[in-house]
Amino acid sequence: MTKQPTHTCTPAGGTALQAWQPLTQQAVFRQLLHAFSYPGQIMALDCEDAMTHVLATLLDAEVSLADVHEQLDALAWQRLQARRQVVEQANFVLLDGSRPALCEPALGTLESPEGGATLILRVAQLGTGTPLALSGPGIASCTALSVSGLHSSWLQARQRWNVGFPLGVDLLLVDQQQLVALPRTTAVQFDVLGAD
Repeated sequence: MTKQPTHTCTPAGGTALQAWQPLTQQAVFRQLLHAFSYPGQIMALDCEDAMTHVLATLLDAEVSLADVHEQLDALAWQRLQARRQVVEQANFVLLDGSRPALCEPALGTLESPEGGATLILRVAQLGTGTPLALSGPGIASCTALSVSGLHSSWLQARQRWNVGFPLGVDLLLVDQQQLVALPRTTAVQFDVLGAD
């Protein structure tokens, strides 16, 4: 798989608050758009904490977030301004991908399929580990994606959640400096190996 070129998300003279700068968020948003347009392509962010950059870009006071595994501290919640919500009703759900899938996110309705949640899973490493075969819109024929630190129960649950397409969930996998998107339109073939 060809890794996409790195786009800088750190402004010149960036500080610990770089993720909250408008220019940074614009750059990350472009990366996210590309990731969802071309599922399985690993997008590199030129920063030390891709998860914070993704959350800062996607969230604001108009959306809700469930932090299932309590990965955010009080300061992060204050900066994000997102509404806390139970997982069954949240627009976005933050999860530790190495742990089993034990939640039931919003899937949307036939009248409003866009109500399906976006799950943001922290993984150990993109580009190594368990191989996945992806196909669907935005993918020429088939592409391969390897992920380390993703419990296979998330992929099993994803199949169940997305069986009633257009209802379902979209997944964002994020490691320390990279992200990859698995929208509900993407078919994922995998071997059941448990956590890696």
